[in-house]
Amino acid sequence: MGNRRAALTAIAGAASLALTLSACGQSGEGGSEANGSGDSKGGTIGIAMPTKSSERWISDGKNVEKDLQAKGYKTKLVYGEDKPDQQVSQIENLIAQGVKALIVAAIDNKSLDNVLQQAKDADIPVISYDRLILGSENVDYYASFDNSKVGELQANYMVEKLGLKEGKGPFNIELFAGSNDDNNTKYFFNGAMSVLQPYIDSKKLVVRSGQTQLTQVTTLRWDGATAQRRMDDILTKSYKTEKVDAVLSPYDGISIGILSALKSDNYGSASKPLPILTGQDAELASVKSIIAGDQTQTVYKDLRELAKVASNMVDAVLNDKEPEVNDTKTYDNGAKVVPAYLLEPVSVDKANYQKVLVDGGYYTADQLK
Repeated sequence: MGNRRAALTAIAGAASLALTLSACGQSGEGGSEANGSGDSKGGTIGIAMPTKSSERWISDGKNVEKDLQAKGYKTKLVYGEDKPDQQVSQIENLIAQGVKALIVAAIDNKSLDNVLQQAKDADIPVISYDRLILGSENVDYYASFDNSKVGELQANYMVEKLGLKEGKGPFNIELFAGSNDDNNTKYFFNGAMSVLQPYIDSKKLVVRSGQTQLTQVTTLRWDGATAQRRMDDILTKSYKTEKVDAVLSPYDGISIGILSALKSDNYGSASKPLPILTGQDAELASVKSIIAGDQTQTVYKDLRELAKVASNMVDAVLNDKEPEVNDTKTYDNGAKVVPAYLLEPVSVDKANYQKVLVDGGYYTADQLK
């Protein structure tokens, strides 16, 4: 694979230059291995996912396996239980087992430099999946969604529902962000704040807690219970007489925690309506919550399409072809600009979930009952 690595590096460099000139349960340690063709270009692909505690990562793992197996590859899927050291160990094991390529959704995007050097030394290409791996030159491609657009969709939804463009307000808002060790967090948050900040500056949106900086609002490991505790604290300290009108939540699991805190404070009653509450990933529990009138919105990212992008990247690299990318300037991981393919997210609420999620085949009507 030495020639392939050299060719891949040249391809990535050429793509970057061209753009310059023209203008992210149990460990599953045993993984799952399916029979494939097993030829020299269709061996075993290692897939490292963060956790089985989130519905979306289970879906990601299944989707990636399905697509790779359909292309004739074997797969080895592992989950790191949100433990960075465990994920590093799992990737080391995959390298030792002689996988032909790695697809990695990082738990801690700064902890993988050494193990990815091992991958390079073994001539194993690496696809960074959904979450950009930072600080390593040994990330070949990145498959994700337009992460800034996710935050923009959440914020624009709030602006529309509150009537801020029509001059309504002021409204009270609180801000939540994702895990501080996930590179996507800043893109989601900055995308949202690019829309919300002018209204905060004009006092049409008031953050009564005073917590407006990214470092103040992150939620380690995207944990719903952590978000619930923080929301409890905000309500206790900043909303003794006032009511919160909107909460920016970056992810459905965080939204569920926020909802629990709100309901414990009597939100959802006739005298105290629930605030507008955003989310991301269209997880089943949150879509049901939206239908029930609790969570207000989520951002749908078709994980089936993301899996296809990642598996297509692997297949192209292993067959000495150039993977399709549509962004070669945005995702600088600190060591290199990683060529990326970004998919478009979609805002979903009670009005369009049927069309987007059911008619689109992501969920069945029975699943949402």
